[in-house]
Amino acid sequence: MTTDPSPATAFAVTWDYRCPFARNVHEHLVAGLRAGAAWDVRFVAFSLGQVHVVEGEPDIWERPQDDTGLLALQAGVVVRDTRPDRFLDAHEALFALRHDHGGHLRNEASVRDALLGVGVDADAVFAAIATGDPLLTVRQEHEASVKEHAAWGVPTFLLGDQAVFARIMDRPEGDGAHATRTIERVLDLMTWTDLNEFKHTSIPR
Repeated sequence: MTTDPSPATAFAVTWDYRCPFARNVHEHLVAGLRAGAAWDVRFVAFSLGQVHVVEGEPDIWERPQDDTGLLALQAGVVVRDTRPDRFLDAHEALFALRHDHGGHLRNEASVRDALLGVGVDADAVFAAIATGDPLLTVRQEHEASVKEHAAWGVPTFLLGDQAVFARIMDRPEGDGAHATRTIERVLDLMTWTDLNEFKHTSIPR
């Protein structure tokens, strides 16, 4: 007699490609998923540009050309929603563009190269961006995270009605077992609702 496998743990994590801590967490997510972690992860777009809009200024959605991260964020959303089989690779590549290669996320040629490098049709991605729909998706996901979970940054983990901003200091370097343990630790702590804040005063390096 065989038993059904345990259901995957469903949770979400916000991202903006500009944040190095989002890069760390999402590399752990990618490595864990590739190693077979029992997760059902929803990747949620979140704009740090909108968070930093000064009161009285127009929302960043009304002037996306002024933002340094929205172009790549929209590209990530398009790949996530139209080519989920290529998303993890594209997700890593767009983080690497900014944090490993020192590239500019607002530069279309650089974003195109990152996508092409992992086998994504960049023309199709930018054709989708030109419709305006991906920007609307980014806005809707960002505003829902703020309204429903009081999210204010990335990476924020969303598990049920719990929302936690978590900084992970290391990168998994492709170690799926380590990545899985790391993310599971965060998820375990999220179920301890009496813990509100736990922060090292300094990080020995």
